[in-house]
Amino acid sequence: MQKTKHSVIEDVFALISAGLFVAFGVYLFQSQDLMVGGAAGLALLGTYAFDMDFGLLFFLINLPFYTLAWTQISKRFTINTFISVTTVSVLTEQIPAFVDISHVNPFFAAVFGGILIGVGMLMMFRHSSSLGGVGIMAFYLQQRFNIRAGTFQLTVDSCILLSALFFISWPLVLISILAAFCLNMVISLNHRPERYFPVLGEDSSDKAKTESKKADAKRVDNNERSSIDSELRAQNG
Repeated sequence: MQKTKHSVIEDVFALISAGLFVAFGVYLFQSQDLMVGGAAGLALLGTYAFDMDFGLLFFLINLPFYTLAWTQISKRFTINTFISVTTVSVLTEQIPAFVDISHVNPFFAAVFGGILIGVGMLMMFRHSSSLGGVGIMAFYLQQRFNIRAGTFQLTVDSCILLSALFFISWPLVLISILAAFCLNMVISLNHRPERYFPVLGEDSSDKAKTESKKADAKRVDNNERSSIDSELRAQNG
């Protein structure tokens, strides 16, 4: 199965668009004191523990993981992830200057914010990128120590949500679990590489079968012609 190769312009536009999706989802979460998993969740926790903005914390948390991504995954993945993380870090600090939410239902913020972040992450995956942090570590542990990435990610996200109980009320934590469910549903239902080129795979298989049948038919036809020629030569002889 061939992988689609994107141009640099396509990558940059897609990653900035994805960053906007993620940043607005995080903005909705922040407006209702909701939590999310991964590096973004760690950054949100950090905003409660330290007097720092989410964007700066998110950027700093991801710095140690770039070396791991550069050496264990690929240079392109690392560069694209850096673009994604930087975009999210910048946009989350700039969105309040353009959007003012006076009221939003926490359940709507959880569902819509989770879907927005999920779609943004899906776009990043399709362009060899990620939100960095925990995702990079999960990939490394799976490749190096055969620890399942999904299990590691789920464990870290659970710890982040449990830690959030020290800073936010338990009803908000429960709503945050709903947000995490929506986010992961978007990814699990859509991030299936084997579905990206189903027609191509089927066409290639059908084409190979057709060519094989043609070759067989040609061999049979040639054998029949050879047999007829032999009979004609025998009769003429």
